[in-house]
Amino acid sequence: MTYQYDTLRAVTWRADQLHLLDQRKLPQEQTVMVLENAPNVAQAIKDMVVRGAPAIGITAAYGVVLAAKAAHATAPDNWQTVIEPDMQQLAQARPTAVNLVWALERMKACFAKITGNPVPTLLEEARRIQQEDIDANHQMGDLGAALLPQGCRVLTHCNAGALATGGYGTALGVIRSAYAAGKVSQVYADETRPWLQGARLTAWELLQDNIPVTVLADSAAAALMLQKRVDWIIVGSDRITANGDVANKIGTYSLAILARQHGVKFMVVAPTSTVDMNLAEGSQIVIEQRAMEEVLTIGGQPMAANGAKAWNPSFDVTPAALVDVIVTEKGVVEQPTTERVAAMMS
Repeated sequence: MTYQYDTLRAVTWRADQLHLLDQRKLPQEQTVMVLENAPNVAQAIKDMVVRGAPAIGITAAYGVVLAAKAAHATAPDNWQTVIEPDMQQLAQARPTAVNLVWALERMKACFAKITGNPVPTLLEEARRIQQEDIDANHQMGDLGAALLPQGCRVLTHCNAGALATGGYGTALGVIRSAYAAGKVSQVYADETRPWLQGARLTAWELLQDNIPVTVLADSAAAALMLQKRVDWIIVGSDRITANGDVANKIGTYSLAILARQHGVKFMVVAPTSTVDMNLAEGSQIVIEQRAMEEVLTIGGQPMAANGAKAWNPSFDVTPAALVDVIVTEKGVVEQPTTERVAAMMS
């Protein structure tokens, strides 16, 4: 099946190299970073050249291919041991994104069956992980779009689109499918401080597919809802716990509270690889703390008083009680609970 509005790929493998669209430079520059070794892949993940839990996992999978290529070249009989430091470095690049560890474990599961050069087998698996993610996003797009009314006005936070996934997107996948079906009349994107993923990435990505978008300051969302100009909030997730609590970009929790206050529906869209059944609830999620400079500067230029400090958690946790629906490729969970999430995962 051919999907409309499906043109972007941020992570690609070409000529035995990993190519990443450098998302730090969007929308002003469309620069592709070419990576040839696993430490550089880990650094690119840490530096947010690539971001979004699914895209991080896919990038890490290709990082394993590069690590295996180097290890096999120097120690063909012992490459599985030699590769271990690279695997550890990749795993530690972004701790909140459960897809990262999931992808690494899936790649490692291939090791036992490999004889000879590991690269062809591992490259096939990495490509499979990416294609499965794209297929899942198409499925989630259709499932989520089916829940929306005609003329729906949606608001999204951060970037959960093709740039954050293998392609098409999670939250933006729903918006793409709903827009193609003629259901969406308005898309709002929070600018999403401090990295401005909404203003820089979501707006750019939607405009690449000729989907109109209106950007607003994060703090303007409440006024927009008070004026009854939003019907659904649609976001992605970096980790969902067994009870349906959702870790996502900082600011998501406040949107969920606002949505409940104003009678706006709240949808979380994420692949099942994002669901961590090993964590019972959201307080167990490790929240990544990032550098103060991200808040105190913009584009490298100081914007805060000299000497001021900053608190900069990358994510917050939205309790399941504030989530109306979780959409995965396996189905839809309304009013998520531990039992309902478990039933979906099984």
